[in-house]
Amino acid sequence: MKILVINSGSSSIKYQLFVMPVQQVICSGVIERIGLENSKVRYKTEKESIEEITDIKNHKEGLEKVVKLLLDTKVGVISSTDEIMAVGHRVVHGGSSFTETIEVTQEVKNKIKDLFPLAPLHNPANLEGVNVAEDIFNKAKQIAVFDTSFHQTIPTKAYKYAIPNEFLENENIRLYGFHGTSHKYVSEQAIQYLNKENLKIITIHLGNGCSMTAIKDGRSVDHSLGFGPATGLIMGTRSGDVDHSLIFHLIDSLGYTSEEVNKMLHKESGMYGLTGYSDLRDIEDAADKGDDLCKLALEMNAYRIKKYIGSYLAAMNGLDAIVFTAGIGENSQKMRELICKDMDGLGISLDEKINDQRVSEFTDMSAKDSKVKVLVIPTNEELEIARQSFELLENK
Repeated sequence: MKILVINSGSSSIKYQLFVMPVQQVICSGVIERIGLENSKVRYKTEKESIEEITDIKNHKEGLEKVVKLLLDTKVGVISSTDEIMAVGHRVVHGGSSFTETIEVTQEVKNKIKDLFPLAPLHNPANLEGVNVAEDIFNKAKQIAVFDTSFHQTIPTKAYKYAIPNEFLENENIRLYGFHGTSHKYVSEQAIQYLNKENLKIITIHLGNGCSMTAIKDGRSVDHSLGFGPATGLIMGTRSGDVDHSLIFHLIDSLGYTSEEVNKMLHKESGMYGLTGYSDLRDIEDAADKGDDLCKLALEMNAYRIKKYIGSYLAAMNGLDAIVFTAGIGENSQKMRELICKDMDGLGISLDEKINDQRVSEFTDMSAKDSKVKVLVIPTNEELEIARQSFELLENK
């Protein structure tokens, strides 16, 4: 069975075509910097590898570009869209409506749309992927896999907010957690590598969107993102944690509308608000050239992550491993160095020589005297989505 997986992020589209259940990858690729100048398109098969710089204005254009490559007479891997039996989609926010993988219907799409306000950078892009795929792959089953599902094991004491009880009871306002397919995948890889029981792991997903999960005995027990994917760490354009009094000050004293504040915190803040760049590669390059604002932004970013490591270590009463993953976590030597610097008091020490090497696979970067394992594990959300999509169809 051929399953195409589409992972629409806030500024990227990752895609892989699998043969299941053997988990064979026929092709893979990514479109990065969507909506920015010089978007990058990558497409790879066993025989071909293409990289192209172009302008991709939105996710619809991006998905149409992917399909064009899949069907191309020279580099394509399918002769007809009818070969695709299912399309697995990453959907960021499932709210209280979706706690497991599900086949997409009009009702499901309506509920995903209802959740737009909770994930304004993601759910619209996710739903756009579904709509485009329905038109192009009209004989395929459309499957939704939700970021929030892995975090259903978070205990009440961690997911409940200290606001009047009726907001949880009547409105389902609570911490949901995100990037679940990524945290689940890399934590399982770490558990297999460490080959121990009762492990305490912190997974650190660093991309344009960022999050951390405390994982105890293979189960998510706390997470940095909350009701929506905007709290916690400093992200590409999202602020992460801010004092909510700031929001009221902006509205009541400075004259901003709620819509303007929402846009500011989601699309104009984070690393972009601090530096003018949303892509960490641009920020690191500017910092290397002496840009003080970019240097400070990198330090702020790492400091926020350090605080979450400390809090999760306390919450789990110990730590066996931290895992870096996603685009920044896997590729930024500088961020890993800043995060692990002066953390030996918590038993975390990074081997600088290993960290300086560019890696593309599972790598143990722990110093010899590190009590906590420091691992870099490339995430594979697409494989996790393919697995869950196949299992759903097999069990119907």
